[in-house]
Amino acid sequence: MAQNKEILWLDPGHAFGLQNRTSRFLVENFTQHDQYDFATLDLERFKCMIVHDFIDQEYMFKHKGKISSFLDEGKIVIFSGHLFKEWLPGCSIFTPKTINSYADYEISVAAPHPIFKDVKSDDMTYNKGVAGFFARGTHLPVPAKAEVLLTLPDDMPVTYIDRHSTKGTILVHAGRDLFAYRMQNKSTDRISTQLLQWIHDEYEAIQNSGGKQ
Repeated sequence: MAQNKEILWLDPGHAFGLQNRTSRFLVENFTQHDQYDFATLDLERFKCMIVHDFIDQEYMFKHKGKISSFLDEGKIVIFSGHLFKEWLPGCSIFTPKTINSYADYEISVAAPHPIFKDVKSDDMTYNKGVAGFFARGTHLPVPAKAEVLLTLPDDMPVTYIDRHSTKGTILVHAGRDLFAYRMQNKSTDRISTQLLQWIHDEYEAIQNSGGKQ
């Protein structure tokens, strides 16, 4: 499935990412570069860019033009985290949710989607009995015509796909890196492989539509 590792993984260089740098899944399917290589990196061969929740957003903001150009070539950007600087086209600053109890962290599937096929909502909400890790109690103002995939209570979006702000596709998740859900011995183990397959399918669909879905 690696397909010449045409997916760029921007590595924030943080301690929590040490396992990613040696993970067989990442090594086989992604080309990893330090985040600060981005300014000089040739993006031509990549179909998708993965931006981690620990990314230096001030740095990304300085290079938002390069990100927009990448998307306008009919490519894909996936960002997991809390946006506090507007470097990603169409994506607004995250909004903290008022938390009164653990139930405020409950994840619901807003619309069936291949990325989350057969993934149980409770498995996303709870990790070892603790709620809140998956979406961190924040939600996102959604761009016009975006496809909302997951929500918190009161229909507050936490995960969406935007195919209209650029000529490419943007997937935003207001929480932990979606590729981090591996080897947990529950249904969330499906997310990483299903998301990887979605990238390849989405890119093919964009190209078959002439660069715009």
